Amino acid sequence: MSGSATTAGVRTFDIAVFPGDGIGDEIMAPCVALLHRACERVGGVALDAHDWPAGARAWQTHGEALPPASMKAARAADAILLAAMGDPAIRYPDGTEIAPQLDLRFALNLYAGLRPIRSIPGVPGPLADPRGDAVDFVLVRESVEGLFASHGRGVVTEDEARETLVITRAGSERLFRATFALAARRARRRVADGDGRASRVTCIDKANVFKAFAFFRRLFDEEAAKHDLPSDHAYVDIMSLNLVTRPWDYDVMVTENMFGDILSDLAASLVGGMGYAPSADIGDDHAVFQPCHGSAPDIAGRGLANPTAMFLSGAMMLDWLGERHGCEAACRAATLIEQAVDAAFAGGALRTVELGGTDGLDAVTSAVNDALERLPDPGQRA
Repeated sequence: MSGSATTAGVRTFDIAVFPGDGIGDEIMAPCVALLHRACERVGGVALDAHDWPAGARAWQTHGEALPPASMKAARAADAILLAAMGDPAIRYPDGTEIAPQLDLRFALNLYAGLRPIRSIPGVPGPLADPRGDAVDFVLVRESVEGLFASHGRGVVTEDEARETLVITRAGSERLFRATFALAARRARRRVADGDGRASRVTCIDKANVFKAFAFFRRLFDEEAAKHDLPSDHAYVDIMSLNLVTRPWDYDVMVTENMFGDILSDLAASLVGGMGYAPSADIGDDHAVFQPCHGSAPDIAGRGLANPTAMFLSGAMMLDWLGERHGCEAACRAATLIEQAVDAAFAGGALRTVELGGTDGLDAVTSAVNDALERLPDPGQRA
């Protein structure tokens, strides 16, 4: 995968853009504009971004949720930027929702789902403890195995239904390698930023009950033994409690697909909700970046959508491209967007609709763009 090119000292990356359904179009357009502006501000990097159809509307229009041309573009792109797909009112004949984002994960082998959870200054969280205002951890969700390996393959009769959980050595080993690499990178950045918080990798499982999770834990321990970073374990049920009572104690966590799906939504509530939660699904050759929230058809077209998670997902994409291709300018553009989001909300005056305020798409977009114009180039990033 490489559609990138360098001309006159500017590295240009090919981006496949999937606005999708519901609020997807509304949040994608300002996100792409913000990405272009951040790249222009730092110089040395540019994006060649093109929209492609996929999702429930595509299924209605083309008879396919992920048309062949869209899949081809995704495979050829340097990265994939996705807004939201699906509509509860539009379903396949078997009753399931149309979710081609899952098809992308399996087709492109995007096994590492990154769900960063970071408090944004000025965005209120639900925790009374002031330490809840400084939450900063990443949940790494295995994305193609676990219970989701049964996607589309479950067996249903009149008397019972069965779905099969799958955990393999190969799938777990690559997941844990990616997790420890991420943790090491976070540790280096904390040192460079003078951040004294401890680094640790936590394996979340249910090894006390299921053999499959005892296997998962054993493979985690094998990988942990190769690294200097501290590591530990937690059962998924107690972690559900810990994320509410002391989320500031965690740095990087790794878990099975379904557990990660559930815990990442719980975690998003700690920092303002799904509108503030970006994500990425990363493989060896491809990566998709998208907000954690859905298509929200109930508010589509009303200007109420919060684009923050979309903006931060775009920043994650730039950072990944920069690290993957040795393009320091892309990493700086990513930092600039993150800083602009923080600056836009820091005063507390900007309050989005889901948090009881009146600020919607235009207000957030304007505030973030204004902040981006004011901020200096963040310079080199470790």
